[in-house]
Amino acid sequence: MKAPRRPGGQGVFPVPVEPPTIAKPDPAQLYAALDLGTNSCRMLIAQPKGSQFHVIDSFSKAVQLGQGLEASGKLSRASMGRTVQALHICRKKIEQHGVKRMRLVATEACRRAKNAREFLKFVHRETALPLEIIQPEEEARLAVISCAPLVSTRTEQLLVVDIGGGSTELVWIDLSAVPRHDRPRAIMRLHAGFHTVDSPFPAAKVVDWISVPLGVATLKDQFSDVDDDAARFALMSWHFEEQLADFSPYNASQPREGFQIIGTSGTVTTVAASHLGLRRYDRTKVDGLRMTSDQIDRVIRDYLKLGPEGRKNDPRIGRDRHSLIMSGSAILQALMRVWPTDRLSVADRGLREGLLYAQMSADGVLEEGPF
Repeated sequence: MKAPRRPGGQGVFPVPVEPPTIAKPDPAQLYAALDLGTNSCRMLIAQPKGSQFHVIDSFSKAVQLGQGLEASGKLSRASMGRTVQALHICRKKIEQHGVKRMRLVATEACRRAKNAREFLKFVHRETALPLEIIQPEEEARLAVISCAPLVSTRTEQLLVVDIGGGSTELVWIDLSAVPRHDRPRAIMRLHAGFHTVDSPFPAAKVVDWISVPLGVATLKDQFSDVDDDAARFALMSWHFEEQLADFSPYNASQPREGFQIIGTSGTVTTVAASHLGLRRYDRTKVDGLRMTSDQIDRVIRDYLKLGPEGRKNDPRIGRDRHSLIMSGSAILQALMRVWPTDRLSVADRGLREGLLYAQMSADGVLEEGPF
């Protein structure tokens, strides 16, 4: 079991990774962002529009790239083959739309795999796509800025949680020095890095961040030998909470007032869809929804009552997610147990949106202004 990775001292927060642009690109130009995670391959193609962007095309497929990684330390031939098939579809979409500006990134599975370098060569040889592996710091930063539109102007202390397939990123941000009206925009300015930069605007202060090498797939794999459903769930939740011990805000007493936690992941959106009773997923009803801890607990208790077979056949969960929903719920329950809030803001957004915001902000094609 690897220890959570976190900064060891000053100057370790990620610096801007976007190359400086010589000429400002045409605002009508399209951008692509691809997130290759432990479980899924997801892509967005979008166009800048005001202070946000308009999605032109999208793609999502469960490729299970990290299947078997926990045992072997390597990406299997079968999982690499499935992934390259999905990337072929992404390349066709990129070519079809004539996209020139793009960032295509891989996360925890490729960070951990011994044969990740060979996999990247395989991808380039088969698809010609410039796939790159990003570090946990940048993954955390991109998750944070994707959630900027959901930050309340009343929020003084913000926790953003991104539950992935292979890792979970947590970022604690102090917004108390930022004028209320500017708090969502202050989060967006973090696209330049978590470090303090010279700015005419009051800055959002990153108190601490952590990348726990446990996500829905890796946590599930670690406890796959526990037969009892409820016992497995309890052990997963307890084990995840243990990994937060060195996260500095973990033991800090924080007031409930002015604290906001935003959760971004398939787990969080699935729990929200279950709470709403959606048999067909509707992003407009889920993104931005605020759930109480009691509502979240009720959904999770319902999942446990259903059991593995019942969850498999529940249309609110879906065939792609039923095997991972309890490990994700264990992480979510641990987070709601630890921090001083009884509400969670649900974000149907994440790394892809963060990649788009970062590219567009660096290129100066997004308008300054309220979200």
